[in-house]
Amino acid sequence: MRISRQNKILDLIEKYEIETQDKLVELLRDVGYDVTQATVSRDIKELQLIKTLSSSGRYKYAVLSNQDGPVSERFRDIYRKSITSIAQSGNIVVLKALSGCANAAGEALDSLGLTHVIGSVAGDNTILLVVDDPANVDEVVERLQEMLEK
Repeated sequence: MRISRQNKILDLIEKYEIETQDKLVELLRDVGYDVTQATVSRDIKELQLIKTLSSSGRYKYAVLSNQDGPVSERFRDIYRKSITSIAQSGNIVVLKALSGCANAAGEALDSLGLTHVIGSVAGDNTILLVVDDPANVDEVVERLQEMLEK
């Protein structure tokens, strides 16, 4: 439930400019999560969300980018607990995840800034990584496998 809820938090902060924990609680309740402000506060801390200035000049919650600091151990944990398989074809790597967890696991991967990965798309249970050259796919897959084992 926690991983699913945190995944939904990531979805919500990507879609909306959320300024307060109260607003985040309200949005989570609207989509069926019975949460308290204290729970949301812990989730924000675990996900290492930050407040950043939005294009409208107001502050909103956002994910700590790779340039801002170290990758959240929570994201690595989500990745390890969510990914069920890794496959490759040409310059594409496909990761299967537990239902509802691909977005959070994809955020973890994006925050790593993996070498040779030029883009990613996450759905409900699948993450698609596009690698710059088919010759580099094995290196990317090896790194993804190492992350699962740590």
